[in-house]
Amino acid sequence: MKDYLAQFQYIFTKKGASQIGGFAAIGQLFPSAWNWPAFRSLTAFLSIMLGVLNLLPIPALDGGHVMFLLYEMVTGRKPGDKFMEYAQMVGFFILIGLVLFANGNDAYKAIMEFFK
Repeated sequence: MKDYLAQFQYIFTKKGASQIGGFAAIGQLFPSAWNWPAFRSLTAFLSIMLGVLNLLPIPALDGGHVMFLLYEMVTGRKPGDKFMEYAQMVGFFILIGLVLFANGNDAYKAIMEFFK
C-alpha cells in the first residue's frame, strides 16, 4: 500500500494519465490460465486500491463525507442541504469522468494496437 500511495502522484503527469486503464486493463492483469493464488492476490490488491481511492476527498466518496464531517466539527455547523446536493453531483461527475477517461484510454490503446 505504501508503494501504491507513493505512485499516486504520477497520475497527474502526462505519462501517468496515459497509463490509467479501465475494465480492459484490469482484465489484462489476470493470468490467461486459471491460477487461484494469482487470482486471490490480484483481487486483494484491487480491493486495497479501491479502498484507498474511496478515501479521496471527492464528495461522492467516503473521503468526501469525512471531509464534510470534519468541516462540521471545526465550524460547529452543518453545510447547507443545497450545497451538499451540488457537491454530491460534482463528485459524481468527477467519478463518471474518471471512468470514461480510463475506459477511453483502453479503447484508444486497442485502436492504436489494431492499426499498428
